[in-house]
Amino acid sequence: MRFARSCLLGRLRKQTFFSLAEAKTAIADVLERINNHNMRRLGVSRRHLFETVEHVALASLPADNYEFAEWRFTRVSTDYHVEFQSFFYSVPHALTRQQVDIRATARMIEIFPRGKRVAVHQRRYGDPRYGKDPAHMPTSHRRYAEWKPERFRRWGASIGPQTEGLVVAILASRPHPEQGFRTCLGILRLYRDITRDRAEAVSARAVEIGGLTCKTITSLISTHKSARHSTEPAAVMEHVNLRGSGYFH
Repeated sequence: MRFARSCLLGRLRKQTFFSLAEAKTAIADVLERINNHNMRRLGVSRRHLFETVEHVALASLPADNYEFAEWRFTRVSTDYHVEFQSFFYSVPHALTRQQVDIRATARMIEIFPRGKRVAVHQRRYGDPRYGKDPAHMPTSHRRYAEWKPERFRRWGASIGPQTEGLVVAILASRPHPEQGFRTCLGILRLYRDITRDRAEAVSARAVEIGGLTCKTITSLISTHKSARHSTEPAAVMEHVNLRGSGYFH
């Protein structure tokens, strides 16, 4: 390469070019003479060496253009997803809490545990933030994959607005709605054994304290008293240490 460059500069140093096309033509002519010239030590030209030795060893060009890839080492979260730049991609649920490699290109996200690719996703740049493959879900989640959040919201509304609000809160608190479906179904079974008014009171209390699990609902059903949630304000008790409104007049 250095020799060819020296030859080019040496042969063209006294010429003046007035366009890029003119310079390219002159360079092509000089390269043609250099490649066809027999080298003193070898007795053959560079073109002859290329055609007889190098050409047969050349591999074909890749079918796809080169694409830059970024690698990251991370751990699979409990919801069987990995995070890359604030977006989340599913992996087989058996890999939960295991360490994996992420290969990210402009178009694709690939996940490799121990060098074996187990998941491929189209890279996301906007909502929705979660890319998931139903095949990666546990059987218990896959059973509800075709169900919609609106179905559970309608069920909650059939009992009352407080229960509808509880369902909305449960589904919104999970990374994926289907992870809240099981909780909603569990609450449905619990509410079958109590009155609608009691269910509404329990739902209101659960939202108030952030108790969005079946365990909390079960506890509230057994301990909740309707009187605790009366809409009337509690009277201020009288005590010798309370000054009262007359103190300030």
